[in-house]
Amino acid sequence: MTDFPATIVGDGPALLCLHGGPGMSDYLPMLGDETDGWRRIGYTQRGLAPSVTDGPFTVAQHVADAVTVLDDLGIDDAVVLGHSWGGFLAACLAMAHPERVRGLLLVDPLGIVGDGGYDRFEAAMQARTPEEVREKAEELDRRAMAGEGTEADALESLRLVWPAYFDDPRTAPPMPDDIRLSVRGYSETFEDLKKLTSSGELPGRAAAYGGPVEVLYGLGSPMPVESAIETATAFPRGSATGVPAAGHLPWLEQPGCVADALVRLATLL
Repeated sequence: MTDFPATIVGDGPALLCLHGGPGMSDYLPMLGDETDGWRRIGYTQRGLAPSVTDGPFTVAQHVADAVTVLDDLGIDDAVVLGHSWGGFLAACLAMAHPERVRGLLLVDPLGIVGDGGYDRFEAAMQARTPEEVREKAEELDRRAMAGEGTEADALESLRLVWPAYFDDPRTAPPMPDDIRLSVRGYSETFEDLKKLTSSGELPGRAAAYGGPVEVLYGLGSPMPVESAIETATAFPRGSATGVPAAGHLPWLEQPGCVADALVRLATLL
């Protein structure tokens, strides 16, 4: 029995999808028909069932886990789609194992230059969230990062700030009910991620990856536009496309944008 049971939808070239978080369950089935024409492969990352629930929770281990998923399915290489933290993970996978990654689609990713845009992202999320809601969410998040919170605390924090991910928080759809969180997976992975970004080594490693890279970002996302552009520029064959009137999950506000990006990427493979 595999440590990372995969969900496979559709026919066509292999498309490995890495969800955001870290420490979150796989929510990328919400891509729906955005991936028509592809064999979409998804799995829940380390920390939550049905995948292995223990550590280590490091970026390198998450990269190794993604390779394990490909190996278990007998897939030599795949196009890799990553969203948010999953975009950061996808980029690291391509750097570590370029022979396994035909191309990258990074959807509103945490960037690989500097702090990846995280501080500006956090500031934007706070500015978009009403003060009384923000204070409660920050306390819950602080407890989670300190390893003191529960999954229920982390989920409540996410639910409170969820509208801020969207271009217009007033019209944001409700957070899906089936999202789950691993507090340890979130806090420990993020601490390791910060060490990696602070090392400054990622742009140099990205320069050695020769596959095509498309960075798709929402112009109304709390993730800074500059981070998306800097990430694309770090790759020799990188390009960045902004989606108007879209936030951190751009396909929900502008359906078809991910499908269009996959078409663009496919012409470069």
